[in-house]
Amino acid sequence: MSRHEARLATEADILSTAYTDSQREDCKTLLEIMSEVTGMKAQLWGDRLIGFGSYQYKYPSGREGKWFYTGFSARKNKLSISINSGLQNHSALLQKLGKFKTGAACLYVSRLSDVHIPTLRELIHSSYSEMKMKYEDD
Repeated sequence: MSRHEARLATEADILSTAYTDSQREDCKTLLEIMSEVTGMKAQLWGDRLIGFGSYQYKYPSGREGKWFYTGFSARKNKLSISINSGLQNHSALLQKLGKFKTGAACLYVSRLSDVHIPTLRELIHSSYSEMKMKYEDD
């Protein structure tokens, strides 16, 4: 299955992506948060990405594809949490979040105990809402 194709994920699929027992617990927590925030079932995108919902995008270059509104993946030493609306839109929440690093649209945390979970939930909800508003009519 390619990275841009998804299938419904079972909890066993999700937990099998984790490298350690503590990551499995963190994946369960992220699954609960994202399922609650989105009201959607988790999908497995490729081998390791867990996503919720999907939208079609098209770049000015003409390249287009399908991606998830929000999601996460377990990496060897960290969790990657997708904030697809862009981190720059959430600076106030990021200041309250705790210990993390960032990529273009990802938060990287070693473990969820390093971050303030209610703030993380609010960040995921805010990003998801922005993405839904932007793409729901497409």
